[in-house]
This record gives sequence, structure tokens and C-alpha cells, in this order.
Amino acid sequence: MAFVTPLSFEQARQCVIERVRAARPAPAGEEAPLEAAAGRVLAEEVTADRDYPPLARSLRDGYALRSGDVPGRLRVIAEVRAGERFQGAVSAGEAVEIMTGAPVPEGADAVVMLEHVRREGDYVAVDGAVERGQWINPQGSETRRGERLLEAGRRLGFAEIAMAATVGRARLRVHRQPRVCVLATGDEIVELPERPLDHQVRNSNAYSLAAQVRRAGGLPELLPPAPDRTEATRALIERGLEADLLLISGGVSASKYDVVERALAELGAEFFFDRVLIQPGQPLVFGRARGTFFFGLPGNPVSTMVTFELFARAALELLGGQSELLLPLLKARLAAPFRHKPGLTRFLPARLSADGAELTPIPWQGSSDVAAVIRGNAFLVAEADRESWQAGELMRVLLR
Repeated sequence: MAFVTPLSFEQARQCVIERVRAARPAPAGEEAPLEAAAGRVLAEEVTADRDYPPLARSLRDGYALRSGDVPGRLRVIAEVRAGERFQGAVSAGEAVEIMTGAPVPEGADAVVMLEHVRREGDYVAVDGAVERGQWINPQGSETRRGERLLEAGRRLGFAEIAMAATVGRARLRVHRQPRVCVLATGDEIVELPERPLDHQVRNSNAYSLAAQVRRAGGLPELLPPAPDRTEATRALIERGLEADLLLISGGVSASKYDVVERALAELGAEFFFDRVLIQPGQPLVFGRARGTFFFGLPGNPVSTMVTFELFARAALELLGGQSELLLPLLKARLAAPFRHKPGLTRFLPARLSADGAELTPIPWQGSSDVAAVIRGNAFLVAEADRESWQAGELMRVLLR
């Protein structure tokens, strides 16, 4: 394996998307009850079972009438509420008191709001002209019977669940969630119940990755930590390659004790890149072995978090059947000046104000500083070809 030129952030992300999209198998499907389908990826299309709304309905509390009868004084012949239907018809000089959501009576072509009329016993006075169709939601104006509402490959959020419930879908066919093996490497790692010595660290990466995998729709499986020995690492990688995706943290730098790439090569791995021009996360490996895609993520915790969000998340979403990949990069105004050395795209801890308008960089001590990430709620994105930004300038933001 020999790579000469590291990839830019954009090139590496595109490489991941193209490679996984071209080679991914069709995800298996399964049925899920609607109440358990949120966050899953739809494996079928959902269509409208009827027009929505099925009848013209009122958008306001008021009076349904014929627009040509006003201005004027009209006799109120009935009242209709949501969930009811007036069986008669509105004729010349008549009106029906109507509530929001109720079907518009036959003969009426407009609704006048309560605030714009005077009720006088059995009559209602309307002083101004009324436009035809005013405050009426016409039949089929939202969607028509048979129209596709949700397409396969869409991740189901609360609005999609509401739509499925609206059209009577108590169960949905969804893609099987990909199984993702998580392997942390390094002699310095101890498991959580152990008390680490000063030169050791607890296995936080496995748990942060598991949380990110779940958030992206996968099912994480934590493997035991791998020591810095090729044979033991290779054996654990072999186990991980039985999953749909393998995430390895640590062991991908240039040290003689970083044995992950060596172990992968012995397993016949194909490597697509092993370095990306970003901070944190430059030493980043992406490839495929025995039909399974893998990522060798840097071992420092913040590097692991950032590189998963930028690259591995896209691969996982594709393997789960998702068709549209969104990286939540927004823009906000800097609260203070910012400088960095050009050449790398940097994703650094920051805090986005409650209204999303202002971005404040957070001091950090490098890619092991999880506390700095916790003090923020986002990562500022410093472009590789720019050196400085002034307070008040727009800067890209990666939501956390």
C-alpha cells in the first residue's frame, strides 16, 4: 500500500460515498410497527389512500357563505363543527356557522372569520367584499389519492411518521439496521470498570462510537480492545469484518506500534486512502476487506468523533438503505476573530448561540480534549485555503 497525496476533506468524503454507493448490497427489509419505526429507513413507498383533505374544509372559525351575497345580511341556517358534515346546502342569502377543520357546506364558496362579522340573532352581517375561496382548503389541495408521499430510502422522522399514520399505515417495511463492529486498539486502553494507571486511558472511543452508530441508524457491537500486536489485532479485525461495517480506532499513524494497516493488508484489504487534510483526524484509513468496508479512525477521542461524523456516518447511512446524505453544515457569524494555518480544513470545538446566529470558538488542548467538545455544541469549520476571519464574518459550522 502506497499513498503519495493525501486527499482533501471534500475528496475523501466523495470517495467514501462513491465507493459505498457503488458496492453496497441491497439492504434486507423487515416490517416494523409504526410506533417503532422512527429513525429507521423506509424500504417501500407510501402513497395517499385518498385525497387530502378528502373534502373542502374551513381554515378558520367563521361563516361559510356565497361570496356573491356579500356585503350583506345573511340568515344563519345551521352550525357545523369539525367531525360533522352539514347535509343541506347554502342558498342565496344564507350562511352556516363553521368551525376550523369542518367540511365546507355545498353551495358555499368562501369563509368569513368571526372577527369580521356582526352576529344579529339568526342573522350575520358582513360589511366587506369576500374573495371566492377565502379561508377554504380545497379537496385534494395537499395531496391526491395515489400520489407518492414517502419514497424508499427516506429516514423516518416525526413528520414522516405523522404522514404514514394519516394514510392509515400501522406497519411499515423498513431496511434492516446495519451491524457495526467497533474495535479500539492500543496497549494503553483499559476497560471502564478498571482503575487506569497514569499511563493508561479508559476505552471511551468504543462508547462514543457506539452512540454515534446508533444515532446514524446502526446496531453497534463492541469488540474487546486490541493490543499493539499484529497477530492479535488481525484476529479481532477478522471478527469485525463479519459485520456490515467495521470501525477501528487507533493504530493508524506512522509509529512502528501502529499495526492496524499491517493487519488489514495481511487480510487482503483494498485501501482507498490513508490520510486526509483535516484537523483533527489526518491519519484516516478507508478501505474494504472480505466484502466489508472499514474505517481506521485516529485514536484520539475528538479525532474519532469528528472523522466518524464526516466520513463513516455517510457510509453507514448508505449501507442502511438511506438515499439522501446530509452533512449539517450551516453558517453563523463569528463572535471573535479567528486565525489558523492554511493547508488543512479544521473542525474545532465551538458554541453556537441559542438562536443559531453567533459562533464562539472554544479554546482546546488538542484532539484528546473531550472536555472542550462538551463545553461547546458544534464544530467551527476553518477552510483550508483561508487564514483568518474577523468578528462578524460568516463561518461554516458542523452541528454536533
